[in-house]
Amino acid sequence: MSAAEAGPAMTGGSDEHVRRVRLPADRRTPAAARALVRSVLADAGLDELLNEALLLTTELSTNAVEHARTELDIEVAADEIGLTVTVSDFAVGPVDELVVGVRNLSSDISEVAERGRGLLLVDHFASRWGTTYLPTGKGVWFRLDRHPADPPAGDAEAEEPLAPHTSARGANSAAGESSGPSAAGISELMQTSPDPYADDPLPEFASALLTRLGEMVGAAGGVVRLDRGDGRGPQVLARYGRQPREGNELLRVPLAVHRPYAGELELDAAPSAYARPLAVLAAERLSLHLENDRLRRADVRRQGWLTFLAEASELLAQSLDVELTMALIPQLVVPRLGQWCAVHATDEWGRLRLAASSHADESKLPALHKVLQETGPESIQARLREASRNATQVPLGAPMEGFAVPLIARGQRLGTLAVGRHQRHRHDPDEVSVLEDVARRAALAIENARIHAERRRVAQTLQQSLLPPVLPVVSGIGFAAEYVPTGGDADVGGDFYDVVPLPDGRWLVVVGDVSGKGVQAAAVTGLVRDVIRALVGDGKPLPEVLSRLNETLVERGGGRYCTLALAAVGPGEGDRLDVALHLAGHDRPVLLGGGGGAAFVGAGGTALGLLDSISTPTAEIPLGPGDALIFYTDGVTERRRGRELFGTERLRESAAPLAGYSADVVAARLRATAIGFSVEAPRDDIAILVLRNDAL
Repeated sequence: MSAAEAGPAMTGGSDEHVRRVRLPADRRTPAAARALVRSVLADAGLDELLNEALLLTTELSTNAVEHARTELDIEVAADEIGLTVTVSDFAVGPVDELVVGVRNLSSDISEVAERGRGLLLVDHFASRWGTTYLPTGKGVWFRLDRHPADPPAGDAEAEEPLAPHTSARGANSAAGESSGPSAAGISELMQTSPDPYADDPLPEFASALLTRLGEMVGAAGGVVRLDRGDGRGPQVLARYGRQPREGNELLRVPLAVHRPYAGELELDAAPSAYARPLAVLAAERLSLHLENDRLRRADVRRQGWLTFLAEASELLAQSLDVELTMALIPQLVVPRLGQWCAVHATDEWGRLRLAASSHADESKLPALHKVLQETGPESIQARLREASRNATQVPLGAPMEGFAVPLIARGQRLGTLAVGRHQRHRHDPDEVSVLEDVARRAALAIENARIHAERRRVAQTLQQSLLPPVLPVVSGIGFAAEYVPTGGDADVGGDFYDVVPLPDGRWLVVVGDVSGKGVQAAAVTGLVRDVIRALVGDGKPLPEVLSRLNETLVERGGGRYCTLALAAVGPGEGDRLDVALHLAGHDRPVLLGGGGGAAFVGAGGTALGLLDSISTPTAEIPLGPGDALIFYTDGVTERRRGRELFGTERLRESAAPLAGYSADVVAARLRATAIGFSVEAPRDDIAILVLRNDAL
């Protein structure tokens, strides 16, 4: 027979998927071969053959790497009904290493466990298989076909078993005539497979496999024990016959599974030449499914941890309060990641103080606090200091067993996160990694909250420095002011007001608004206030003050402009007050009559810092007893409720009923009216200053 005749029969057509690749004799070759088979099966839509194809490909490629030690040619061909895989090497000689287990099954079945087990799997799972001989080397191929539908009853052709297709099949059939378990019996042992769509098919599969194994070797009993590493210890996964007795000679085979899984198959069977090889074969078959179960559970668990970390990050990021952030951390950890949790923060002296804690049993919180406060070389406090000082994870001993991790963000040591062990088991590596990740995210959230708090303190301090601490008390003149910073109180606003004494005995009322917010706007605001105070202190007239202030802003304002209202107020005839009003782009103030009525007064001018020359007309306004001038910034008139603005007209209407009230009452009422106009936080600073004739 020619090499072509000896190879697998292929189905041509446009629906065929064929891929070939040459791989080195390397330990990574089986993995590459599996990837090739998986890709072809996905393209051909033969997912139901995936498990068997990967298993057989692994056996053949591993065998070729181990024995041939040459490069390998892998050919994978798939059509609409099945898959053919051929593994060829470039070593001369027969395929003895491949078929020894099958050919010698009748003479010494123990060799099945040592050398021929791979091809025994091929013989069972493949629809047909065989060998090829070429001048350059040799190879082994197998064919997997889709399972046909159940034949109709009475179909003689369907009921007739398929005849062997290759000499390898014939060898296997001959082996089945020997004494001991037949190859057909071994095939029955390997045919047991779980339902991949069941919730947990392992117990049923393990029971069926153990029962078949016990019947084949004549065991009186058997048991499969599995420890999933979840703290419950070894559990009985499957049982056959009576409970194995310790006094008997028991056959024990460990299951080849990865941590944290561990287990063994135990048989109460009489010693024989084939009992152990078959038990090993069954254990390997079961181990494959246990590994799939472990990987599936690990994948589901990791997805759950990723979801937990995402939700924890979102929750921590929503808080910009340091104390609230620290209080949230134990609530996230307990009870999912431990029985108890304690967060210690580092103060300015480097000492640790308890910031927040939680326990799955709230009645044990006082005892937890007592233990956390104890001192000594072996105390929890000492362990926490060690974790913070060395920036490493430190275990905690009895009675509060667990471990502590440092809270570090941007190189800053912020404290420690201490977590107690679970009620049933110690933390596994995945849980430790999650806790370390929680500690990193928590430390970053704490640091962000601290930065925000510091920024808020700086903004508040800077804002207060731009406003007068108190307004002067002047006989016959009432001054009152209200200031509301924008909703984000971490930014410095550009609104300001001031009352400055003039050299001629009058008082200068200043209300202004610098464009923008933040440190730059605050710097310009401070510049405007200082220039005004310096110029009026030298006795400069107000038009000159405004002109020179405009020159200063054009040169040093950094592109920012300022609207300004200046009002020089002094005694007039009788009980009257005379006001000289200058507006530089600022909104006109409201004149509130003592007997009722409100109106806008003054004439608009040019904002400062935009043009080289400005126009600021002067308006002379007499204030009779009880009259008041209301100055304000655009944070009042541009207060927004949806698309509706508070507006100047609503301001005038709100001021009219306040005639006759003191300056303090007028300012407070207008502030409350503006704030109550909308439920939203102010988008701009609100400044209101009231000047009133208190001669009455």
